[in-house]
Amino acid sequence: MKFTLSWLKDHLDTDEPLEKLADKLTMIGLEVEHIDNKAEQLRPIRIARVISAVQHPNADRLRVCMVDIGDGGAPVQVVCGAPNARDGLVTIFGPPGTFIPGKNITLSVGSIRGVESRGMLISGAEIEISDDHSGIVELPADAPIGASYVEWAKLIDPVIEINLTPNRQDATGVHGIARDLAAADMGKFKDPAIKPIKGEFPCPVQVKVEDAALCPGFALRLVRGVKNGPSPEWLQQRLTAIGLRPINALVDITNFMTYDRARPLHVFDAKKVHGHLTVRHARDGEELLALDGKTYKLDPSICVIADDNGVESLAGIMGGEASGCDENTTDVLIESALWNEINIAQTGRKLGINSDARYRFERGVDPAFMVPGLELATKLVMEMCGGTPSENVVVGKAFPEDRVIDYPLSELKRLTGIDVPLPEARGILQRLGFMMAGNGPVVKIAVPSWRTDVHGKADIVEEIVRIVGVDKVPMVPFERGDAPRKPVLTPIQSRTRRAKRALASRGLVEAVTWSFISKPHAELFGGGAPELAVANPIASDLSDMRPSLLPGLIAAAQANSDRGSSDVALFEVGQIFKGDRPQDQFTAAAGVRHGFASSQGLGRNWSGSAAASAFDAKADAIAVLAAAGAPVQALQIVPGGANWLHPGRSGTIQIGPQNVLGYFGELHPRALEALRADGPLVAFEVILNRIPEGKAKATRAKPTLELSAFHPVSRDFAFIVDRSVKAADIVRAAQGADKKLITGVTVFDVYEGKGIDPDKKSLAIAVTMQPREKTLTDQEIDAVAAKIVDEVTKKTGGTLRG
Repeated sequence: MKFTLSWLKDHLDTDEPLEKLADKLTMIGLEVEHIDNKAEQLRPIRIARVISAVQHPNADRLRVCMVDIGDGGAPVQVVCGAPNARDGLVTIFGPPGTFIPGKNITLSVGSIRGVESRGMLISGAEIEISDDHSGIVELPADAPIGASYVEWAKLIDPVIEINLTPNRQDATGVHGIARDLAAADMGKFKDPAIKPIKGEFPCPVQVKVEDAALCPGFALRLVRGVKNGPSPEWLQQRLTAIGLRPINALVDITNFMTYDRARPLHVFDAKKVHGHLTVRHARDGEELLALDGKTYKLDPSICVIADDNGVESLAGIMGGEASGCDENTTDVLIESALWNEINIAQTGRKLGINSDARYRFERGVDPAFMVPGLELATKLVMEMCGGTPSENVVVGKAFPEDRVIDYPLSELKRLTGIDVPLPEARGILQRLGFMMAGNGPVVKIAVPSWRTDVHGKADIVEEIVRIVGVDKVPMVPFERGDAPRKPVLTPIQSRTRRAKRALASRGLVEAVTWSFISKPHAELFGGGAPELAVANPIASDLSDMRPSLLPGLIAAAQANSDRGSSDVALFEVGQIFKGDRPQDQFTAAAGVRHGFASSQGLGRNWSGSAAASAFDAKADAIAVLAAAGAPVQALQIVPGGANWLHPGRSGTIQIGPQNVLGYFGELHPRALEALRADGPLVAFEVILNRIPEGKAKATRAKPTLELSAFHPVSRDFAFIVDRSVKAADIVRAAQGADKKLITGVTVFDVYEGKGIDPDKKSLAIAVTMQPREKTLTDQEIDAVAAKIVDEVTKKTGGTLRG
């Protein structure tokens, strides 16, 4: 929501400085996001006269100008390329040190084609006061030479932008903002009564509302004999300041009412409306060419205003081009209506229209201002365009139902800890438009029609506290009690944090990518189902919810590679979508490595370099799972992964065939081609939700790291097994021989060749035994070794190699 300071002062009589007003707006819940004060930025710019403009000796399109800047000194030499630079022209001049926002430069003394230039003659586009960049600004001949341009042109009006919460529809108009500031003692609120305009004849156009749930109220008036031209300068300046383009007086009035009173209106050219108006559901197959130049296909869920020829307007969102007002309009229908907030929001979302009218109607406008808003708009039309008004046509409710809240005076102290005397609280509420009856302990408070968000006693407390000041709320510690503290984070939140730390510690850089990807990429990674298609995608290549984090990460890695950073390691932890049900949405951790981005470090160096391999991706995946609480000893590595991975250079991580945790490996060339990425590229993805929850056991506290006083014992074993036997099966078999004593089993050699049968292989493991209670004897070590051989033989069919 944007407005100017002078606009605010139309509704608020105040002498408070801008900074204090901005601070107070934030304190009462209307957060100031930005203040654009052109006066400060453009203050050095002066009105000047070009004394002479001669051809530049070294350039055909440049002129050397001698400029009188009104300081009583000698003329200033300026090199200028504007085609309209000429003798006697009154324009604007920027001396050295002036910042030019349109070019993002600060002027200095310089030499242009060998001729010194001590400033700049400026166009409107260069200081962002217009779009005209065809030449320098031309001012009237009687403009005061040497005067400040911003003061002469009245550009000293700061523009304030506030960020509104969805419940504060009343603050989408400057009038409502002024009311809040007046309640906070920032000035006196100006709220003159709106006088009804007497109709001179019955309105010939009648209105029929087919569904009152969609349109609770509708007011209409015809004004004949208007002359529609440009709006007054003050109105054009006001709209331009907040980023709106002036169109014509009738349209500008509706835009002004939208921002001034939070009351969207619509004007129809009455001669383009055929017959009477009907508010109804759209019909299948109907279309509307709207004022934004786009044609929208409609369906029965959309509310429209139609005449005998068909749809003329999208109710509460945007009018149609066929009945729009232009310079030839002489009879105008002014519409002021109330619309169903949910229907407006759904229609706007379905059609992808974000208009100022939708923004206000979907939040709920003041129902009591429907008719007064029509009267005020009629007054402005007659002042700017003339004309004769008809009587009003009002259908439905012109006044809302009263809302009265029973409010205990003790509620403020109970919820906030603040003591506010009753007279002060009553005064605050009255300045905000509420009415209080009674003196306690329970009073009745009538809620104003424009505060559609106030429904209960807690809302009343909020209104008082935000005006008194939330900084007045005392800091009181919660009673902790004797019960143990519950975890702050959910298990999946905790896993997410630990996963991010683990991957960052391995040298990967976190990335955040879109939750949407293109349909072909979604299908490549197992997605692309119709129920996962985005209804209104912001771009054609962001049409589907992502089934994997990897497409976004691969695109980011390729973007880095295209810009010369080919050695890149990225990770992301985020949501993926396998279906449209909540149970089909998972939190995944994924990473990619490209080029010389192995776990040994990025890039090449004197100590050697290694390109990223599938084993780096495997190590990343195992590290994430371990950090997230997965039982590492129970993890199984199965050769081969998802179809987007290279079949011979990938693996699957699982805890049994029914619980697949994720995949790792080198990207398949087909996947790289589809994603337009350069290979080789390795990646992994694991689903954190599938990690089984650890069982909580009530045990005595143990030290985090329990060190044994006895030396560990290591023994090596080599087994002859079938080539099809997996190394992981041998490792698990050896570990199962004595789970308490055996603390580590690692594979250190695999041999196939001479001396081994063609269908066999030799696989060697190192087993570490860690005694806890005493030093192991040779007999005890031999007994454990025998159990290891027996277990491996029983589980894999292997034999001890001689």
